Amino acid sequence: MMQTDDHPFSKLSPEFILNTIEAKGFSVDARILELNSYENRVYQIGLEGNDSLIAKFYRPNRWTIEQIQEEHDFLSELALNELSVVAPMIVDGASQFRSGEFNVALFEKRGGRAPSIENATSLETLGRTIAQIHNVGATKNFEHRPSINTNDYGISSQVWLIENHFIPPNLEKQYDQICTELIMLTKEKLKNFESEKIRIHADCHLGNILWREEHPHFVDFDDSRSGPAIQDLWMFLSGNEAEKSVQMTHVIRGYLVFRDFNFAELSLIECLRTLRIMRHSAWIGRRWSDPAFPRAFPFFNTEKYWSEHISQLIEQRELIEAPSIVIQT
Repeated sequence: MMQTDDHPFSKLSPEFILNTIEAKGFSVDARILELNSYENRVYQIGLEGNDSLIAKFYRPNRWTIEQIQEEHDFLSELALNELSVVAPMIVDGASQFRSGEFNVALFEKRGGRAPSIENATSLETLGRTIAQIHNVGATKNFEHRPSINTNDYGISSQVWLIENHFIPPNLEKQYDQICTELIMLTKEKLKNFESEKIRIHADCHLGNILWREEHPHFVDFDDSRSGPAIQDLWMFLSGNEAEKSVQMTHVIRGYLVFRDFNFAELSLIECLRTLRIMRHSAWIGRRWSDPAFPRAFPFFNTEKYWSEHISQLIEQRELIEAPSIVIQT
């Protein structure tokens, strides 16, 4: 199942990477640091004079040029509105270019620390900033990027994993049954919020938020899509239900400073979590020929993994049908 030698990213030798950057007029000093990224390959490249930049080599055949451009344009709009994101550098009049079979974008290097979600002030600041991102996102629609939907996240994941024989035969029927039930439940709930979809980050977990100068800095808009606002608000919650309730209360309190919020979207949290869980397993399976994935997920594709995955999906069925998270007033 693993085919490492002919995987596209195997062509990213240090010489290829440095030549790509030098071809755009930068003087490199041979320092290359691979950063944490599975879907793409991202490198910190040292420049003469002790500066550095970030080079992102997109996974071939994942996004089209038009879809990548919409990511870049969204970032540029956010930066123009003085939100703390890093828009791609414009090189030779464009924000992306080709090098071999890769689309490449260059970014300034920015740093930061992990946010503290135990701090009410930080949570309200996160809420205010995400509301401002959503205000920009709501000004127009994506034309080429997909939306968060049950077909892409749920049905596609279920069918692909079964057809490609990732699910052990003795668990396949149970997996298929619980997935079908969950897809019906999530589709029924999501259908009432189609008109609420705007351009969002869509992968807004703590790993994609850095804290700098008392403000959140958002990175990795690679998975940006159209979706409900709540998608960008639930992923950094943690702890028990009471703790999550307090955290969400502070986030929404901040959000309401700059943008109205449809409280009915709180009922979508477990639906969106379920779709993310389903898609995550299929994502690993689809990327299994990339040598970075077996190294990062050695526990994947064992009977124990799939048994626990099914148990998690069964638990999600109960959570979807349970009352929504409580917001304290």
